[in-house]
Amino acid sequence: MKHFNDSHLEIKKYFEGTLETLPYEAGWADEAIFFVGVEKVNGTPVMKAQVQLSQDGIRWTDDGSEPTIIEGLGQHIIKVNPNFGNYIRLRADITGGTMFLNLHIACKG
Repeated sequence: MKHFNDSHLEIKKYFEGTLETLPYEAGWADEAIFFVGVEKVNGTPVMKAQVQLSQDGIRWTDDGSEPTIIEGLGQHIIKVNPNFGNYIRLRADITGGTMFLNLHIACKG
């Protein structure tokens, strides 16, 4: 039987500039997906989001995939490439305004 976990990373807050989630230990999981809920915007913000990996939760590197661009309201997903190791986080740069976000990570394995 697989295990499943959905965790809130950021709940209903406005963000602008650089956002880095806290390290999330997911070495037990086979797959992970970030869910980015954009509930409100001020201006015309654009988010450029990148999954980052770490073996220790301290030193980070991009996972090698292309950044995900998020614009507009709604639910958006960012899939994490397989074989992501132990710790993962999401790093994002928001330009052109602010985004009111509800950010989750779902893992299963």
